[in-house]
Amino acid sequence: MKADPHVTRGLGRFVFITGGCEMRYEVLGNLRITDGDEVAVLRARKIEPLLATLLIRSGQIVSASHLITEIWGDEPPRRATATLHVYISQLRKFLTVPGATQSPIVTRAPGYVLQLGEAALDVHDFQQLVREGRGHAKARRHAEASRAFSAALGLWRGDVLGDLRGGPTIESFTTWAEEARLECTEMLFEADLAQGAHRELVAELYQITLEHPLRETFHRLLMLALYRSGRTSEALMAYESVRAKLDTELGITPCRALNELRQAILLSDPALDHAIAA
Repeated sequence: MKADPHVTRGLGRFVFITGGCEMRYEVLGNLRITDGDEVAVLRARKIEPLLATLLIRSGQIVSASHLITEIWGDEPPRRATATLHVYISQLRKFLTVPGATQSPIVTRAPGYVLQLGEAALDVHDFQQLVREGRGHAKARRHAEASRAFSAALGLWRGDVLGDLRGGPTIESFTTWAEEARLECTEMLFEADLAQGAHRELVAELYQITLEHPLRETFHRLLMLALYRSGRTSEALMAYESVRAKLDTELGITPCRALNELRQAILLSDPALDHAIAA
């Protein structure tokens, strides 16, 4: 992928801006490939789900029939297999680094496998940072946990895979990735609360409870941040707000953790000054 800096070259409907090193696949946002300062973006809409599926299943064989479903759904064209071969050929040319002995996409019956080799995949880096953050949090190294979770969330550039949608593999991945993002956000708030940043977090927690009104963990963290900030009445009001929302939307009552936190707040439990809402 290396060429003179700031040179743009095209391959069909691909856009490729050159100028760097260290190849990296990125799916935590719109699908793209970076190589230092170089950015490659697919403009062929049918080839995007092909690359996305191979990346999601990198290192695994993905059958041709599965790839066809990801690209065309339940209504593939008559010559879908032949067209898939053409798409694979185009993608191989696009991904092959000059001087490399083979493309990262290898034919393996009954389909194909994308081998990352020395290339990086941002979602793998995200998972590694989350694991590191969990380890630090478990050891009560909250500052280190916060840095790891912040770095993990910093890899996101928007919605996973942008506006790309496909078959079951892509849909399952996007669902998993968004959930993993929210879990990482929860753990970041917990790590920062454990460091005494409750006043600084109140505004952010109010905002995220509006964005995810049925996610009880965010409401629990908001209640704790408010209580620690000396805003007990607002903490109890936050509980009543989520209780009403859950009842109206789902016909259920708040979870046990929310109820226990409310009771602890009513009792001014000293343990709340140190506990992480979990």
